[in-house]
Amino acid sequence: MASRRYPIGIQTFSEIVNNNYMYIDKTEYIYRLAHENGKYFFLSRPRRFGKSLLTSTLHSYFAGRKDLFKGLAIERLEHDWMEYPVIHLDLSGAKFTEKDRLKRYLDTILSNIEKQYGIASPAKDASDRLSNLIQTACEKSGRQAVVLIDEYDAPLLDVVHREDALDELRNELRNFYSPLKLNEPNLRFVFLTGITKFSQLSIFSELNNIQNISMRPEYAAICGITKEELNEQMSADTDMLAAALGKSHDEVVSELTRYYDGYHFTWPSPDIFNPFSLLNAFSAKSIKAYWFSTGTPTYLLEMMRHFDFLPTQFGKMEAQESDFDAPTETMTNIIPLLYQSGYLTIKDYDGMFGMYTLDIPNREVELGLMKSFIPYYVNPDTRRVNVTVVDMARALYKGDISGMFRNLQTFLASVPYTDNTNYEGHYQQVLCIIFKLLGAWADVEVHTPRGRVDIVMAFMKHLYVIEIKLDASAGAAMSQIDLKDYASAFSSCGCPVTKVGVSFDSETRNISDWKTE
Repeated sequence: MASRRYPIGIQTFSEIVNNNYMYIDKTEYIYRLAHENGKYFFLSRPRRFGKSLLTSTLHSYFAGRKDLFKGLAIERLEHDWMEYPVIHLDLSGAKFTEKDRLKRYLDTILSNIEKQYGIASPAKDASDRLSNLIQTACEKSGRQAVVLIDEYDAPLLDVVHREDALDELRNELRNFYSPLKLNEPNLRFVFLTGITKFSQLSIFSELNNIQNISMRPEYAAICGITKEELNEQMSADTDMLAAALGKSHDEVVSELTRYYDGYHFTWPSPDIFNPFSLLNAFSAKSIKAYWFSTGTPTYLLEMMRHFDFLPTQFGKMEAQESDFDAPTETMTNIIPLLYQSGYLTIKDYDGMFGMYTLDIPNREVELGLMKSFIPYYVNPDTRRVNVTVVDMARALYKGDISGMFRNLQTFLASVPYTDNTNYEGHYQQVLCIIFKLLGAWADVEVHTPRGRVDIVMAFMKHLYVIEIKLDASAGAAMSQIDLKDYASAFSSCGCPVTKVGVSFDSETRNISDWKTE
């Protein structure tokens, strides 16, 4: 089979179809959504998860482009194709913006659409211009208008930690979106996408009938690629990747699953792969962390600081729906932002008590998160960190825990002075980040019958019980492990257990000693 064309960075449905790029058929969802009760709909999904392509597909459908849908599911479902005027607004280009820049951006995108409808003398206010566009589109076509707004929250994300700037931009957007309610008789369908969920009161103050389909089971797979779609529509692609990597088909599916699968936006839900990463892996013939290569959003790190959320707190946790599907501006912790941004996802649900289990979706997200923390917790020289991590991994593969700590000790000796390192918890964060970069499982403050272990780490079917001391000997750390009999709590794990006492020196900011048993 000849190599297929993958739509890397291409989010326009017509271009994908006309240029014979791979397209995973989502048009059944398009038909279902277009025939829902009501007019106003909102979908939240993480960045680079296919929201823009979905919006573009809706544009083609409502524009009556039947020719683009040949051979797709909607061709057998839709028997009455209609052409509506479509007003498609993409706010993704309004990131990193202040109020004046947002106004200029809105002016640019509105001007382009106004030209299409022959509006030569638009009003001054962006809200009045949007209202005039809707009315003009209806008058000229004789049909109701469709309004599609992609990444509605893009202008807000990078200022979500700055209350003054957030309020200013939010007010500007509230004014801009207000015609969506006022023009209800002139509208056939309104669809908005975004990453975060701002409350209707703050953005859509009068639009009280918008339906949030983000967690509705029938739309669980509207974006992303399911395991079924991978097996049925991309089997040949998996074979080509397997041949390039010298692995079997099943081995590659397992690796793709470990790296890119694991998202669930409701429960029950099919397993959802990150589409951006999966297509990049097939295109480049390499399984790597593609989602994070596009950058870690600054708002994530800023909000982690704001809520005192530490890297070691990433992992399995329980929460009610109202705790993680909450409006961004009213959240009292960072969990809603982590869930909506895709750093945590649903892994299970206890229907009796209404409790969801959240966790990091997959290896790609975990690896990307830990790498993004390196400059803030370990060393801004990420190249040296990467080399050190590989050297530590080589030692651990041999079961040489002392060799691993020697590599870390040598590395830390070269780390420049940083503030806030004179407490034991800092070194707990550093070790946990590095262990996870190694591909190890690691957890902190693990409860046992007689106390909490600083770190428990598992690697290559070997368990390590680690106690950290600051300005005290490694022997004192080992004595605590023995005194509280931490190791016995893991005696039934079915693998060898090694006790590790580690001493850090607050003056040198380095490991001073370690003991293993």
